[in-house]
Amino acid sequence: MNKRYCIIGFMLVANTNYAGPLIYTPINPSFGGNPAYGSILLGEAQVQDQHKAPVEPKKVDSALETFNKRLQTALINRLTTNVISSVVNGTGKVQPGIVETTDFKVEITDIGQGLLRITTTSKLTGQVQTFEYDQEAESSL
Repeated sequence: MNKRYCIIGFMLVANTNYAGPLIYTPINPSFGGNPAYGSILLGEAQVQDQHKAPVEPKKVDSALETFNKRLQTALINRLTTNVISSVVNGTGKVQPGIVETTDFKVEITDIGQGLLRITTTSKLTGQVQTFEYDQEAESSL
């Protein structure tokens, strides 16, 4: 019987002699792990990913919608050309003044040093957009 206790005691002592502290070592490189595991972990995640983004069908404009968009663009270009021709003098410089259309009011103000402030106001919504234009910079090109 003493022999059994000796063997059991020896086994318990032997196991505790080889035990050491548990140290956590992260694997994921995002949390301090080895960077070499990055591509491996990404590959595993992509293989496991069963979720697919929903594919929304692209809306195709009809011929009528395409024609109307092009017509609208052409009319806006023509309107813009008319506004520009009414504010540009014979030397090619933009002159201060006000141009009004059915839906818009364009006000051109000289703010000095060759700069013009162009303010466009929508008569329908009251929205205002302003930008500055440097005539001197354009003439030096």
